[in-house]
This record gives sequence, C-alpha cells and structure tokens, in this order.
Amino acid sequence: MVLNYIWIAFFVIAFVIALVKLIFMGDFEVFPEMMGSTFESSKTAFEISLGLTGVLSLWLGIMKVGEKGGMVNALARLLSPVFCKLFPDIPKGHPVTGSIFMNIAANMLGLDNAATPLGLKAMEQLQQLNTKKDTATNPMIMFLVLNTSGLTLIPVSIMVYRAQLGAAQPTDIFIPILLATFFSTIAGIIITSLYQRINLLNKVMLLTVGGMSLVVAGIIWGFGQLDKDQMNIVSTTVANILLMTIIVGFILAGVRKKINVYDAFIEGAKEGFQTAVRIIPYLVAILVGIGVFRASGAMDMIIDGIKWTVGVLGGNTDFVGALPTALMKPLSGSGARGMMVDAMTTYGADSFVGRLSCVFQGSTDTTFYILAVYFGSVGIRYTRHAVACGLLADLAGVIAAIAICYMFF
Repeated sequence: MVLNYIWIAFFVIAFVIALVKLIFMGDFEVFPEMMGSTFESSKTAFEISLGLTGVLSLWLGIMKVGEKGGMVNALARLLSPVFCKLFPDIPKGHPVTGSIFMNIAANMLGLDNAATPLGLKAMEQLQQLNTKKDTATNPMIMFLVLNTSGLTLIPVSIMVYRAQLGAAQPTDIFIPILLATFFSTIAGIIITSLYQRINLLNKVMLLTVGGMSLVVAGIIWGFGQLDKDQMNIVSTTVANILLMTIIVGFILAGVRKKINVYDAFIEGAKEGFQTAVRIIPYLVAILVGIGVFRASGAMDMIIDGIKWTVGVLGGNTDFVGALPTALMKPLSGSGARGMMVDAMTTYGADSFVGRLSCVFQGSTDTTFYILAVYFGSVGIRYTRHAVACGLLADLAGVIAAIAICYMFF
C-alpha cells in the first residue's frame, strides 16, 4: 500500500506544481514536458526489461545448473549459522540462502548484470515459502533492504566517470564511498531487525559484523597502496575472475553429479524470459511516476527548499548542490548518474559538490526500482515496512556520506 500512496503522490504533486507554474508563471512548456516524460519513461521501462531478458536467462540458467549440481545447497549449509539469525523465518539449510549470498556478493563487486537475476531467483524461492502470496514476508523485506542499502566494495564505474571528467585523482572517493555504503548497510540491518524483532546481540552476528569490518578495513588498506590505473585493473580483473569461476564451478558440479547440464541450463533460462516479461508493468508504473515528478520541477523545488532551510538555520550549505543525486538515487539509477555527472560538470570533478555527488551515487541503491522489480516479479502487492526500512537505510547512507565528505574533503 505504501508504494500505492507514493505513486499517487508523484502524479498529484507534479500536476499541482505544473498547474501553478502554468497559471502564475506562464510556463507553457511544463505540461508538454511532463507528457513527453511519460512516453520516454514507458519506453525506457520496456528497454530495461528487454535488456534484462538475455542476462536473466543466462544467470537463471546457471543457477538451475548450480541447484541440480548441489552448489547452492552447499552454500546454504555454509551460511546457515548467520542466515538463521538474520532470516529466522527461513528453514535451516534452505537453498534460498545460497541464492541470497550470491546476489549480495555480486552487488558488493559491482556486478549489477549478475546481481539482478540472482536476486530475482532468491525472491522467487522466498515466495515459495510465503503463505500469503500477495504480502511481503520478513525475509523478503530483509533481503530487499540488503539490496537497497547498496553495499559495494569496488565502485569502478564512478571512478571511470571521474577520470573522464578530469579529476586529478579519480580514486580519491573510493574510501569515502566504502565507508558510507557500509554504514548504510549496517543501518538497514539494524532498522529492519527492530521492525522484525530480530536480536542482533548474539555471538554469531557480532562476529559476522566484526569480520565484515575487518574485510572492509583490509580492502581500504590494500587499494590505498595502488594508483588509479592499478586499482581499476585489479578490481575489474578480480570481479570477472570470480564471476567466471562461479559459472565454471557450477557446470563442473553438475558434471560431477552426472546431470544433463545443458538441459538444466535451458530449464532455468526459460524462467528468465518469463520473469523479464512479468516485471514490465511494474517498471512502467514506477518509472513513469518518477519521470512526471522530475519533469514538473518538483525535485528542483525540494532542493531549493532544503537550501533555504539550512541557510536560515545557519548551517553550511555546501552540500546542497549535491543533493539532487542523493534524492534521485532511490528513484532512478540512470537519473542519479545524470545528476552526478551534471554536478561534476557544473562545479568541477574535484570540487566538494562533485566529490560528494559521487559518494551519494555509491552509498545507496535505487530503492523504488528494486522494490518494483523484485516484488513485481513475484506479484507482491503489500510491501509492509519494506519502503520505510529501505528509505531509512538510504537516509543513513546520505547522512554518513555528508559527514564523511566534510571529514575527507
């Protein structure tokens, strides 16, 4: 129901603002721009779904091979102690824990093309455990929040954009992004656990979070020893080697189990095509709403209002120029990317605003897009506290990004 209200709000607020601009400001372009955005956003939604079809078919096919070859079950058993605490409603050793882990690992490595189909597979398995098919379960919501909090260890694409726009040191935002996205993920886990009454103060979870902190610290130290070119080469190489290792490992596991690997792949690939078709209406709905909201000028009004409020309160307004990226990120990944590039172009890649917009881009993920795609793929209508938890995790990431950038830059 929350998505329902937000979707309605996009259109109503946009219409009212556009009407005011037309009547009192004589802006005759606003309504044509809004209508143009509906057609453009609808086209974009279909193109995204079409583009996902091949990737979904590939990775769901590989996942099916992994299932039949026993690899997913092996991962599930390995992760069972942690996942039993974080996802108490999932039966111990259930294959979905392996799928969730692979999705999170792909996200951490910045492998979006692999992460989405793996996430959709995990959501499909979670739906099989769901007794109320139109309502999100606690494990579904925790899984969605882990995705929307956007934990990414290697933000290669952002560093590439900075290099293209003339940054003296494109990698200088690496550590700030890593810290901001880490805080966003931890906040998301804590907030969702409070909603779901999950006790995180136990030995397993404390050791897990401590271990994650050490890993993050190790990555920060290791990449801190590399220059820009070395960092890009190492991160890209490691990510692709791991990805190819998964594919070959799953195939060899299937051979070891003496299953027909090719037929298993085809079986899973068919599911990928069906999933891509199912998510089209959900993507059209959310992207059209966002497009209309942007075209009406509502986003610009929010930014101006925040800047005025901070100024009146005597606060430093340096960060406000980067806020369009932060506000757009939960709504649209491509929109936020455009805002980031615009900020670096306008203020300079090495300016405070330019760097902060990059950290905003890397600290969280596209909450509404993920909710629309993942819940839409299994027909979830009632999202319960998923939107609130996802947005609060985003807010934590934004606050952390601002504080960290003031500290670093």
